[in-house]
Amino acid sequence: MKLKQLTERRVKAIKDARALLEKAEGEKRAMTAEENTAWDKFMAEAEECRAAIEQEQRQLAAEAELAAAANDPLALRDGAGGQQQATARPEDEARAQAFRRFIIHGRDALNAPELRALQADVDAAGGTLVAPQTFVNTLIKGLDNEVLIRQFATKHTITSSESLGAPSLDADPDDADWTGEITSVTADTSMATGKRVLTPRALSKLIKVSMKLLRLVPSAESLVNDRMTYKFGVTHEKAFLTGSGAGQPLGVFTASGDGISTGRDVSTGNTDTEIRIDGLKEAKYKLKSQYWKNARWMFHQDGVKQIAKLKDGTGAYYWAESVRVGEPDRLLNLPAHISQYAPNTFTTGLYAGILGDFSYYWIVDALNMTIQRLVELYAATNQIGFIGRMESDGMPVLEEAFARVKLA
Repeated sequence: MKLKQLTERRVKAIKDARALLEKAEGEKRAMTAEENTAWDKFMAEAEECRAAIEQEQRQLAAEAELAAAANDPLALRDGAGGQQQATARPEDEARAQAFRRFIIHGRDALNAPELRALQADVDAAGGTLVAPQTFVNTLIKGLDNEVLIRQFATKHTITSSESLGAPSLDADPDDADWTGEITSVTADTSMATGKRVLTPRALSKLIKVSMKLLRLVPSAESLVNDRMTYKFGVTHEKAFLTGSGAGQPLGVFTASGDGISTGRDVSTGNTDTEIRIDGLKEAKYKLKSQYWKNARWMFHQDGVKQIAKLKDGTGAYYWAESVRVGEPDRLLNLPAHISQYAPNTFTTGLYAGILGDFSYYWIVDALNMTIQRLVELYAATNQIGFIGRMESDGMPVLEEAFARVKLA
């Protein structure tokens, strides 16, 4: 489906959901069970469209990169993740299929003249040559969850040391004092400096694939590489959000004196089970206005489900859905994003969202994502191993650039 159609479908679903809310409010009643079910359905459709738009954008970018590098028909046919490319021509497809038949059945499958007199529905007349099933080179799978933090964070790479250290200003000096012409100056004792240290930690995964599968499905290796890369990204995203900092990155939703302390938590205006607009405003104004230029909200989808129902005194919704492809939704005039790995347990004292300038979340990579092909190690079981490795760390380096939304 075209990006424009997905965007239009998302806008319609959101409008339909709003219509249900406005109908109930106009009749001064709560929504019925049927209306709540319908509202959930519309919002789920809107989220599905949003995820599909982002997935399509990433897919188009990957296909464009692959098409630019490809020089042969098979490369044009098999794209990242096993998806068939729109650029494949009929003659390229025919050559690819002929090549596959040759690999499986040998030379006779291409040019033996006696095959012209055989028929597929009689085994003795050649029916046994017909494959019982056609395997299409398209993977059936759900949409990938989006990984966000690395997109917005500040990234560093180290190659000749074990860690990255950076000096930090932990406390400013007091304001300057007005003094007389010959009055003694009082020494300041408030200014304090410190250091932030990031030590990359190893991350790894091993996948074994049979050599027969790799022979029959040439795109299987690309699929393994694609899924392994995605899963490394998911592990990082989880750690960048909720990691403990012990042998892994320190997450923005983890209260820590080394990252974001509880002094940046805002619960005023929220209830013990719900996010309220007053609580969101408290969080926005907890952040210095200088950070607003690059600040963005981040919530779980379940949190957005609550926020999307909030309206001002004129009946206008605070959550503003984007109508342009590539632009995020907005909340209180700041970009807002959905992460499936943000906290979504809504009870007393737990985190429900965050607002911040994520350029003050630093990521350090010592070993970029690598995938090693192990041919001999698993030869006895007719398999090839693929082992992925990466070394990274991450942490918030300036807590005043963040404000966490907390339930009362």
